[in-house]
This record gives sequence, C-alpha cells and structure tokens, in this order.
Amino acid sequence: MKIRVAINGYGTIGKRVADAVSMQDDMEVVGVTKTKPDFEARIASKKFDLYLAKKDNAELFQKAGIETSGTLEDLLAKADIVVDCSPDKAGAENKKIYENFGMKAIFQGGEKKDVAEVSFNALANYDQAKGKRFVRVVSCNTTALSRLIYQLKTNFKIGRVRATILRRVADPKEDKKGLTNAIMPDPIALPSHHAKDVKTVIPDVDIVTTAFKLPTTLMHVHSLSIEMKEKVSREDVISVLENEPRILLVSEADGFTSTAKIIEFAREFRMRYDLFENVVWLESIAIDGNDLFVTQAVHQEAIVVPENIDAIRAIFGVEKKQSIEKTNRSLRIGEKNF
Repeated sequence: MKIRVAINGYGTIGKRVADAVSMQDDMEVVGVTKTKPDFEARIASKKFDLYLAKKDNAELFQKAGIETSGTLEDLLAKADIVVDCSPDKAGAENKKIYENFGMKAIFQGGEKKDVAEVSFNALANYDQAKGKRFVRVVSCNTTALSRLIYQLKTNFKIGRVRATILRRVADPKEDKKGLTNAIMPDPIALPSHHAKDVKTVIPDVDIVTTAFKLPTTLMHVHSLSIEMKEKVSREDVISVLENEPRILLVSEADGFTSTAKIIEFAREFRMRYDLFENVVWLESIAIDGNDLFVTQAVHQEAIVVPENIDAIRAIFGVEKKQSIEKTNRSLRIGEKNF
C-alpha cells in the first residue's frame, strides 16, 4: 500500500517535492494545490490533480480555464499525509486545518520550530521523527550545515563551529525583490538565526553563524571554520566527506570555479538543474593548527527535497538506512557523471 501524499503549495519547493514523491515506489501524489491560476497552475494541472489552496479563488480558475478537482479540504480527505510547501508563516495557519482532519503534516524551514514536534534532518536525527504527527524540515542553509556538521561530529571530536553564510537574495524566478548593487548583513546584529536552527537538529553543537545577502540568485555559499579536538589530517576529512552521498566534492581543477559553473554542471544531467547535495570545494578543505576550514555551495531550491521524502517515511516508521538509500537511488544523489 503506497503512502498517499498531498502537496499544499506548488511553488519552488512544492513542485520539486511533488516530482520526487512521484519517483518513489512506496508513495504517490494524490494532488497538489495552487492559490492563483498562473502558468505554474497550468503545468501542475497537466501532471497532477489540482486543488484550490483557497476555495474563494474558484471563479478565478474557472475564468482562466484551469480545471480543479476541489478544495484543499477535498484533497486532505484523500491523503495519508500533507507536505505543506506554502509561503513562510502560512504553514502555521494551515496546521489548524490539518489538526481538524487528524492529518499528519510536514512543514518547511520558513515556519518556526514550534509548529512541529521535531525539526528534521535525515542524517542527523531521522529517528526522532519516527511516529510523529508534525515534522518540520529545516531550511536549506540549516540542512546543509547540519549534514556537514553531523558527518564531522560523528567521525571526529570537534569544538566550536563558526560559519559565514553568503545568501542568495532571492530565487531565480522571484522578480519583485532583490539587491541590485549592495551586500546586506542579515542580520546586522550577531549571531544570525542559522546557529539556533542548527541546534534544533543537533542540540549539543557549539556554533556561531553570521550571514550576508548578496545580489545573486543561484546558490548560497558557506565558509566554515571548525575547531578540531583531536589531530586530524586533510585526507581524513576528505575520506569522511567522500563517503556521504549527500555531500558532493568538486574541484577547481575540473572547472568548478564558481556557483555559476556548479549550476552549469547540474544543468547537464539534473531535472531543473537541481542539486540535492552539499557541494564542497575539494581545495577549500584545509587544516591550520587546530582549525578545519571548508567551503560549500548550497542549491537553495533543491537541497531540502530529499529531506521531505525521508521525513514522510520516518513519520510512517520506515528505518533510516532503508529510506535514505531509497531516496538517494531514486533522485540519483551522489552521482557525478564526470
């Protein structure tokens, strides 16, 4: 019996989660929702059963000639679980609807941590989500930081983590906001919220983060310094990172000189140029005294997608190893193709 999955919000994350769910042999998409009858709604209606996120907008869809199958409530009646991919803060309001339906739900990192029983990262705390009703998949930056820190913390004795996050200002399709010619501390007061969010996944990590918005849309970049509490070689670190499929090592020698080149690589073999992995520059891995330095790039549109798939399975009690291996295989995570 497949897990019946509803996607509430067919936007940047929602459409990727919907496609990823449809690629799993143990789950199926029973429908997706849209708020407005735009081109994304037309595309969604050709791939999945389309439902109204807001029933008051039914007439707008009718005038646009986009057929819908009912309301969000109608969709929930067909589902075992809903993945809420609605805009930031809307998930908390939607939770009331899910509670009324007795529905299990997954929320995204734009919601506050108390919207769910656990903040989730598949590598770091998969088992904590087992059997839970409400799970929050943490944000793209927190997902990437948690993956990397978990790998290092599991294999070495580490101390304080300091991370500088260079944030894309907006996703590529967002044309209503953005910096034109500026760099913005985000926030100006330290630390940024990312350290607190990592602690919702890995509570005992000592981490401080700073963040800056830059006028780019392609990816985030993280520059990390990790205090090592034992003698570790660069080769030891490379070996640990190479053994985790959700961390992809790339080299300047192969032409990976910027985020633009990383995205160009992804365009060659991934749908929507999606990179589900942390992308770590091999040359950035360095030991200086007791400090390890690492630089990674994060595709903000895609990195949380496998976490959503694993969160679904965790809620339904599937074992961690089985879920992660199945997700990796179906989404071709870890394949370099060069």
